[in-house]
Amino acid sequence: MTDMNREIMPFDVVIVGGGPAGLSAAIRLKQNDPEVSVCVLEKGSEIGAHILSGAVLDPCGLDALFPEWRTMDAPVTTEVTSDSFYVLGEGGNLRLPNCLLPPLLDNHGNYVVSMGQVCRWLAQQAEALGVEVFPGFAASAPVYDDTQRLVGVIAGEYGLQADGTPGSAYEPGVEIHGHYVLIAEGVRGSLAKQLIEKYNLNANAQPQKYGLGLKELWEVPSDHHNPGAVIHTLGWPLDTKTGGGGFIYHMENNQVSVGFVVHLDYQNPYLSPYSEFQRFKHHPLLSELLAGGKRIAYGARTISEGGLQSLTELSFPGGLLLGCAAGMVNVPRIKGNHNAMLSGIAAADVVSRALKADAPQVKLTSYDSAVRDGLIGGDLKSAANVKPLWSRYGMVGGVLAGGLDLWISSVFGASPFKLSHKQSDHAALKPAAEFKPIQYPKPDGLLSFDRLTNVAYTFTNHAEDQPCHLRLKDASVPINHNLPIYAEPAQRYCPAGVYEVVYEQPDNPKFQINAQNCIHCKACDIKDPTQNITWTVPQGGEGPNYPNM
Repeated sequence: MTDMNREIMPFDVVIVGGGPAGLSAAIRLKQNDPEVSVCVLEKGSEIGAHILSGAVLDPCGLDALFPEWRTMDAPVTTEVTSDSFYVLGEGGNLRLPNCLLPPLLDNHGNYVVSMGQVCRWLAQQAEALGVEVFPGFAASAPVYDDTQRLVGVIAGEYGLQADGTPGSAYEPGVEIHGHYVLIAEGVRGSLAKQLIEKYNLNANAQPQKYGLGLKELWEVPSDHHNPGAVIHTLGWPLDTKTGGGGFIYHMENNQVSVGFVVHLDYQNPYLSPYSEFQRFKHHPLLSELLAGGKRIAYGARTISEGGLQSLTELSFPGGLLLGCAAGMVNVPRIKGNHNAMLSGIAAADVVSRALKADAPQVKLTSYDSAVRDGLIGGDLKSAANVKPLWSRYGMVGGVLAGGLDLWISSVFGASPFKLSHKQSDHAALKPAAEFKPIQYPKPDGLLSFDRLTNVAYTFTNHAEDQPCHLRLKDASVPINHNLPIYAEPAQRYCPAGVYEVVYEQPDNPKFQINAQNCIHCKACDIKDPTQNITWTVPQGGEGPNYPNM
């Protein structure tokens, strides 16, 4: 309900999230009707500050938004020149012949980009069209009317003290209202999570699946650099039961994106995705490339991997879910930015028609049809079985079966059968007693780095005197339940060292949350075995400040 103590700012359309989905929606709304009022709320300090992606971009979304984008000085210039796929062993590798790879995995015609830079460029285009873009405005709560229709969000609340009471510099924020509210927060967004639960949007969807993507941006010697080269890997350092893999993307200006994805349905609570990533860089394929180079940025972000089976209902009273807020990543392609952009365009077209009808609809269900029956649905349908096959049969069997399924889809458009996801990722974790602790090598400071050193390269900042945005439903669970059963896995799955078990007294361990380190990856909200941790937005503008990730 509306709080009469807050100022109300009305718009025709409110968009939460300044990523590819939200900005594409804003641009298309203005292309459809220059008179419509549109605002974009972005929790990062600037557009792109919280954007982290591989990224190899399929330009189909850009083509649909700006057919002439190649003449518009877009930061999309490094076309893929080579495409390689390796299976790694600890000291060697096997390159798979490209002729064996399904056509869906071919990257020629795509571009190696910084999605942070792409989003900054999209924001410039949006503002030129008259969109109001508000960076540093975290949308912290939904606003409903008497019928429980979403009519806006609360944004820009600042100055709460650590105990939750207003401090001397408290600002209550504003209610930003719209005829329609588009939620484009990305993976596991705090508002999307509330809306999915409130409106039961996942009633007919299977459990969403996730991966944790970790990435470093390196500057390498010019004789090591091959602009447009794309390399993907499977295998070492992960075992055959743990899904994931690496990527190496040669960008412009002697920069290389080096990353690693660990599927969050792993079983071993001693596994550390961050430490696996650091080990990965010591493989000769990486160590030879990075020799003489320097790491210039680090970050991590969860990835939605459930695909078509996990796609929620996309429309609800007053708004729509866009892009990764609903889960539109094609897992074997390791791509979701193109679908995010296409979803923003589809949402804008549906909303534009509703606004022109001058009779706001309760639910814009035609958006669901546009997504599922259009290019996005076709893209996800072609890869629907790959993630379930990986989860069931591990690295060797799953990859072989998934590859065969993709070949079948390339011929028939989709596999004749559709597999299901068995369980949520947090439920996959097994008791620590079933495993031995993993002894990870000590970082050498040249190729591999400790977590806290790397967090400095996310340029993260949070004010200390504010309520902790990482909230425990039950403060006793980490020590009384997770520690004895799972060796408290939050110590290891967090890629920023946010969670610690501190033994000030040997018999009285304490669970410590270093919220200032949080890089907003959302892994804790997903992987905690009891679902005891809820990630919420801190004050606007806080968190990582990625330069061009």
